[in-house]
Amino acid sequence: MEEKIAQYWQSLLPEKTLFIQEMEQLAKEEHVPIMESAGIETMLQFMRIQKPKKILEIGTAIGYSAIRIAQAISGSEIVTIERDESRYNQAIQFIRRAGLENRISVILGDALEVAAEAGEMGPYDAIFIDAAKGQYQKFFEMYTPYLAENGVVYTDNVLFKGHVAETDIAKKRIRQLTSKIRQYNQWLVNHSSFSTMIIPVGDGLAISIYRGEKDGK
Repeated sequence: MEEKIAQYWQSLLPEKTLFIQEMEQLAKEEHVPIMESAGIETMLQFMRIQKPKKILEIGTAIGYSAIRIAQAISGSEIVTIERDESRYNQAIQFIRRAGLENRISVILGDALEVAAEAGEMGPYDAIFIDAAKGQYQKFFEMYTPYLAENGVVYTDNVLFKGHVAETDIAKKRIRQLTSKIRQYNQWLVNHSSFSTMIIPVGDGLAISIYRGEKDGK
């Protein structure tokens, strides 16, 4: 999207509450990764169409996305996983302040280790992957067995600041992570059980609709 069009589009996004602005400011000050405005507004609009009742989020951080989803999708219940205890505690505080403690459950643990616990709270109409980017495929494979019929998987950061389209990346860590995201994207769009579209908003949002047996590759 051209910069001037992106700026115009951003200017039309809904005004945020002071509470959400406070969360965004904290994330900026403490370098906590949260979804970009265009990305989360796009995801929320798709969720409004889908109307999921039970949602699993992999990667809570400070609770920003979970709270935004709960506020946008009336009556929804969210289970979210966070491995960092400090972020977990911040999320709990924000969720309580938002009055959403009865609708958002936070699991403290590594998403690679707590699938069974999260699975017991399913099935889920939607799964949102927004954690360690190098583990995206593992997360997808571990948690989609808990996806309900006609469920949708949303994955953030699949364009990784545009690095996926670059051919010469100087930093080794960025180069390796970019390679893993490219592999995930290729694997995802060719998955026989999901129909996937990657939308170039925010940092790139993949929307994968379940369409058949989950063990398809």
